[in-house]
Amino acid sequence: MTIEDISKSNTIRPKRPIGMLTIFRLGLFNLGLGLMAVLTLAVLNRVMISELGIPATITGGILATSLFVAPARVWFGQLSDNKPLLGKHRTNYVLLGTVIFGLAVWIAVQIMWQLGTVVEKSGGWLWNTQTIGWSALLALIMAIYGFGISCSSTPFTALLVDITEEENRSKLIAVVWSMLMVGIVIGGITGSIVFKKIETEGIAAGNIPLEILQPPINSVFSFVPFLVVALALIATWRVEKKYSRFTGNTATNKEDSITIGRAIKVLTTSRQTGIFFAFLSILTIGLFMQEAILEPYGGEVFGMSIGETTKLNSFWGIGILLGYGVTGFFIVPKLGKKLTTKIGCIGVAICFALIIMAGFTQEPKILQLGMVLFGIAAGISTVGGISLMLDLTAAKTAGTFIGAWGLAQAMSRGLATFVGGVVLDLGKSLFATPLLAYSLVFMIQAVFMILAIVILANVNVNEFKETTTKALSTAMEGELDG
Repeated sequence: MTIEDISKSNTIRPKRPIGMLTIFRLGLFNLGLGLMAVLTLAVLNRVMISELGIPATITGGILATSLFVAPARVWFGQLSDNKPLLGKHRTNYVLLGTVIFGLAVWIAVQIMWQLGTVVEKSGGWLWNTQTIGWSALLALIMAIYGFGISCSSTPFTALLVDITEEENRSKLIAVVWSMLMVGIVIGGITGSIVFKKIETEGIAAGNIPLEILQPPINSVFSFVPFLVVALALIATWRVEKKYSRFTGNTATNKEDSITIGRAIKVLTTSRQTGIFFAFLSILTIGLFMQEAILEPYGGEVFGMSIGETTKLNSFWGIGILLGYGVTGFFIVPKLGKKLTTKIGCIGVAICFALIIMAGFTQEPKILQLGMVLFGIAAGISTVGGISLMLDLTAAKTAGTFIGAWGLAQAMSRGLATFVGGVVLDLGKSLFATPLLAYSLVFMIQAVFMILAIVILANVNVNEFKETTTKALSTAMEGELDG
C-alpha cells in the first residue's frame, strides 16, 4: 500500500458547486447557535449576577465550563473524519450535538432557579453545602452543553471545508457567520420583548423576585431549543450527500485510516500550527472578555433594564453583520486575509476606548453606537481570521484541524469569560465606582488585540501547506511501514 493508494481512498472527490440558496440554508445552523448564545450568556449571566446576586467570578466560572470541555472538539473532529455516524461523516454528528446542548440548556435554567432560591433565602451569597452543590451541578450541566456544542459545531465547520474551494470560502464564511449574528440579533430583540413583561411590574432591576423572573424566562428556554434543533435539520438536509468532496478516511483495511495519533502528529509538525493557535487564542480572549459582563455593565453603569441590556446584543450583532458582509465580499478579495484581520483588530481596540468613554457620559445611545462599531470591527477581524483558519486546514484531516482551531477558540473564550468575571470582581475591590471596574476589563481586552496583531505578523499559509503535506505523507508511510 503506497501513499498514492491512500490518497485515492481519503481524498477529495469532484462535486457540483454549491449555490447561494444552499449557503443561506447552511447558515440556519449558525442562526440557531446565535439564538442559543443569547440564552446562555446574554440572559443567564445578567440574571445570575444582577438579579440573583451570584458573584461574577462564580457566574463566569460556571458559564465557562461549557467552553473548557473544548478538547472534545479535536476528538469529534477526528471521529467525523474517520467514523461516519449512521452513514454520514458530518451531518449526524451535527444533529446529535444539537439535541444534547438544547436539552442541557433547559436543564441548566431549572438548576439556576434552585441556586437562586437558596441565595434568596440566605439573604445573599454564602458559601455553604447548598450553594456549592447547586453551583457544581450547574457547572456540570454547562459542561454537557459544551460537549454538545463540540459535537455539532466542529463537524459542521469541517463540512464547510468539504463543500468549498479555497478561492470562494470568504463569501461562504461571510454568509454563514452572518447568520450567526442574525440569530443573536433576533434573540436580543425577542428577549427584550419577552422581558417587557418583567419591566411592567414596576420593580427596579436587581430587585426582581424569582416568581416574576421565572415565567417569561422559562417560556423562552422551553421553546428555543426545539427551534434550534429544527433549524439544524433544515440546514444540513442532504447537503453532505449532494455537495461534499470528502470521501472519508474509511478505507477497507483498518490500517489505511488516519488515526488520532497520526492526525495529532500532522497537527503538531508545522510551527505555523502553534503560531496560529496562539493567534486565535489571543484574538478570542480580546474579543470575548466582556461577554459575561456586558449586560451587567449596562445595568449597573447606565441603569438599563433587562430588556434593554439584552438588546445590546442586537446592536453589536447588527455591526457584525455589516462587518461580515463588507469583509467577505469586498475587503478580503482586495486587501487579503492577513491585512484584513489586522485592520479589524486595530478597530476593536479603538472601540473598547469608545465603550469606556460611553460609561463616563452614562448615555445609553453612545454605548449603543460603540457596540455597533465594535461589531463592525469584530466582524472584519473574524471573517479575516476564519478565512485564514480554513486555509490552515489540511483537507484529509479537516475535522481534526477544525477541532484544533475550535479548541483554541473555545478554551480561550471560556478563559475570557472566567477572567472577565475575575477582573471585574478585582476592579470592584480596587475602585469605588463600578465604571472603573468595568473599564479595567475593556482596557485589558484592547491590550490583547494589540498582542494578537504582533502574533499575526508571523502567520504564513504557504509554509503551513508545505510542512503539513510532507508531514501527512511521512506519518502515513512511516506507520504503514512500521
